[in-house]
Amino acid sequence: MPPAKLKTYEPSLEPYLNIIYQDDDILVVDKQSGLLSVPGKHIEHRDSIEIRVRRVFPTATIVHRLDMPTSGVLIMALNKAAHRFISWQFEHRKTHKTYIACVYGQLPNEGKVDLPLICDWPNRPKQMVCHERGKQALTRYKVLSRKENSCRVELYPKTGRSHQLRVHMLALGHAILGDNFYETENSFSMADRLQLHAQSLTLRHPSSEKEITFTAPVPF
Repeated sequence: MPPAKLKTYEPSLEPYLNIIYQDDDILVVDKQSGLLSVPGKHIEHRDSIEIRVRRVFPTATIVHRLDMPTSGVLIMALNKAAHRFISWQFEHRKTHKTYIACVYGQLPNEGKVDLPLICDWPNRPKQMVCHERGKQALTRYKVLSRKENSCRVELYPKTGRSHQLRVHMLALGHAILGDNFYETENSFSMADRLQLHAQSLTLRHPSSEKEITFTAPVPF
């Protein structure tokens, strides 16, 4: 089976870029849902945060990514030294990330998911739990509020595997609302977009090495 291809890709141009912070070393944006972090393989999927930013800041480079339907805080480096320093922090799990999600059903008030993940190769880019060959992945969560058929949760990924939060919530039987990849029962139809937002990112600044936190308001 060939790799999954985006069927329709029409990211909004409003706002074209939502810049949270900028200095000589880094640029932080609030990525909208529906926009790729980096260009896709097909020319019609070229529009992305990386392309938009580099039209204004030609030296900018991607350090980490958010899934296309996920919104929120994304940081880019503006020089090689900054890129190395930030990449090291991500690689060695020195960053701290908080996500907000709305999930189907009712989770316990708090807990953790410690399940290894691997690419579901016949259905890529989907991921799946695999205890034999998967890479270690850990997510902690806390329920913030509840509705009749869903709850709003704060998610704290301790690792950064592809689709980690989406697959971990699915593994608990509580898919994130609006997720067309990992839907269960009515979860997909309960929202008009993936209800997953990267609310905050904490790391050390490349020049001062002081800890700094960037936040983006939750749009749902």
